[in-house]
Parts: sequence; C-alpha cells; structure tokens
Amino acid sequence: MDYLKAFLVGGVFCLIGQILIDKTKLTPARILVTYVVAGVVLGAVGAYKPLVEFAGAGATVPLTGFGYTLSKGVREAVDQDGFLGIFTGGLKATAGGITAAVFAGLLASILFKAKDKS
Repeated sequence: MDYLKAFLVGGVFCLIGQILIDKTKLTPARILVTYVVAGVVLGAVGAYKPLVEFAGAGATVPLTGFGYTLSKGVREAVDQDGFLGIFTGGLKATAGGITAAVFAGLLASILFKAKDKS
C-alpha cells in the first residue's frame, strides 16, 4: 500500500507540472522553481509534513520535497544555533542531494558529448 500511495502522490505532482507546461506559458525552469518554493512555503507552515507521512517517497523525492527539506533544515538549525541557523540549516539538510546532483551532472558531461539542437 505504501508504494501505491507514493506512486499516486508523485504522479499528481507530475500531472500538475505537465498541465502547467501544456496550458501556461511558464518555462520548465520556472515550474521547477515554483515547486521548490511551494515546498519551502508548505514546509514552513507545517502543511507538507502530513503529506510526507502519508506518501513517503512520493512526497519527498519531487522538487517540492527538496523545498520541504530546506525549510525543515532551517527550522531545526534555528532552534539549535539561533539566527545563524537561517544561513546554514538549509545547506546542511540538503548537502547530500546537492552533492549527488553535481556529481551526476559531472558524470553526464564526461560520458556524453553535447550537440547543437539543429
């Protein structure tokens, strides 16, 4: 049942993104940024945590989950370190994901040759 919940919630996020691509003039990059910001805002107000508890990876893997992790990291760091936690908490909480993305990008650039679209 956990797999089904994760699949459905993750699928809804993808569906919303596809609708935004098809029905608006938003670029994919703006949609991705909107997802991260939405995750931060929903995490900051406490509305994203119940979704994470319900859907697990279906809510934490998409970009909204990255935003949620940022807000959660900042909140925990502020509780622990005070004002300085505003600047360090998000990076501490998401360092693993950021490192994996940079490493995957580097690996792809080494293995594949870029071509023009024309």
